[in-house]
Amino acid sequence: MAASELIHDSDDVRLQVEASVTTPTAPLHPPRVANGDLRSTVTGSVDGKQERGRLGSLLQQNQLIHSLSSGLRRHCHYVKIPVQEEHAVQLPTEWWKTGVAFLYAAFNLVFTTVVITIVHERVPDKSVSPPLPDKFFDYVDRVPWAFTVTESNGLILVGLWLLQWICLKHRSIIGRRCFFLIGTLYMYRCVTMYITTLPVPGKHMVCAPKLYNDSTGKIWRILRLISGGGLSLTGSHLMCGDFLYSGHTVMLTLSYLFIKEYSPPWMWWYRWFCWALSASGVVCILFAHEHYSIDVVVGYVVTTRTFWWYHTMANTHALRQAPNNFLSRTWWNPIFNFLERNVRTTVPVAFTWPVALPSACRQRYRIVEGGRDE
Repeated sequence: MAASELIHDSDDVRLQVEASVTTPTAPLHPPRVANGDLRSTVTGSVDGKQERGRLGSLLQQNQLIHSLSSGLRRHCHYVKIPVQEEHAVQLPTEWWKTGVAFLYAAFNLVFTTVVITIVHERVPDKSVSPPLPDKFFDYVDRVPWAFTVTESNGLILVGLWLLQWICLKHRSIIGRRCFFLIGTLYMYRCVTMYITTLPVPGKHMVCAPKLYNDSTGKIWRILRLISGGGLSLTGSHLMCGDFLYSGHTVMLTLSYLFIKEYSPPWMWWYRWFCWALSASGVVCILFAHEHYSIDVVVGYVVTTRTFWWYHTMANTHALRQAPNNFLSRTWWNPIFNFLERNVRTTVPVAFTWPVALPSACRQRYRIVEGGRDE
């Protein structure tokens, strides 16, 4: 349609130009001949006609170019591609799914405190069952302040990840991934703690007295453990038996994995800082003799493998329907399909303001972002 209009415009221009350069009609009286030489008069008239013809052709070309350029400007909107709308369809927010994942994580965290309370009643006395042999403990003496470093590093990492998550553009999708992994890892921990109860790893550990059939006292212990976040810094963790595997290792490792996965490569200094916090926190668990080495190793392996399996399936869309995908045989594959069904592309690392800005600030932000894109 645009090409036909342009051709029509060019034909109109040609007709106008031809009409404007048409030679006038012959005069009624023949021109006078100077000195009887008719050849010079005819030659001059022919040269004038050729000059007018060249000027007319140049004018016609200029008019044609102008008409083509104006036609292109009028029809340039035909090449616009609605990328933003398509991108939004591939990454829907679906906050209600994030809420379901949050409830799943909260339930398993509360259930963990219940299992810790149950297991605490089964921990053998230190005088009857001494700590198990551990190679790391044989070579490294206990450092009393090391566990404080572990919990401080964990609080810093969790705070950094929470701040980073709030500033992410696709926080709903990333949030439900984080909540699902936290809930699943702590559910695994409930199973391993309950089926195998290890003796305390050190004589220095002070365990709260056993309550046996005092159900009310156990409920108060559960509430105290929940309110204090299960940390020694808050004085809420006085029970023993939650050794296999280490919950502190889970939070230190998982926080770093999410920080690294959803931060841009140019923030390498931020990634290295968080890695140092995570690694030093895990090592300080062993320095403090608060967990056996096997607790830390199992916690690291389970956390990293579950994180990598989930994100492999989330980022490789061909695996979801592949018949030979062994990752789809995991028990949590139906939950994965529920959470990730409408996520049809890899989630990009993009940041945005967590709250709505005034219109003037938004305009300045668009100008800055546009300048960076160019």
